[in-house]
Amino acid sequence: MIAIGCDHGGFELKQEVMEHLKSRSIEYKDFGTYTNESCDYPVYAKKVAEAVLSKECELGILICGTGIGISIAANKIKGIRAALCHDCFSAEATKSHNDANILAMGARVVGAGHALKIVDTFLDTPFSNDERHIRRINLIED
Repeated sequence: MIAIGCDHGGFELKQEVMEHLKSRSIEYKDFGTYTNESCDYPVYAKKVAEAVLSKECELGILICGTGIGISIAANKIKGIRAALCHDCFSAEATKSHNDANILAMGARVVGAGHALKIVDTFLDTPFSNDERHIRRINLIED
């Protein structure tokens, strides 16, 4: 299951991502926000991060206007490796090398069509399990 959350700036793109996940028969849980009214992104970053850490959800997707604030907020939580990705190469590399557990995107930075390709790349790329990447992740986590 995928945890998904956003602030008001990411609300419309979150709706499109959820439809896309549904079309791929991927289960998700929507942690809000549920409207495009102004709200505080750290609230939703924390909800998604907690769902990932508790293993309620396998991975997370966070969206705000730029993706910057929501990824910073998520990365404040120990055990979260949220990666801000605006291209498919970065989404692939962060899953393969960093075993990122949350994808962050900026709705005002990427269009919906490209964002869905980024989501697919992130979800479909496995972690390499290469020793050097495991070692580096452990250095991040300590």
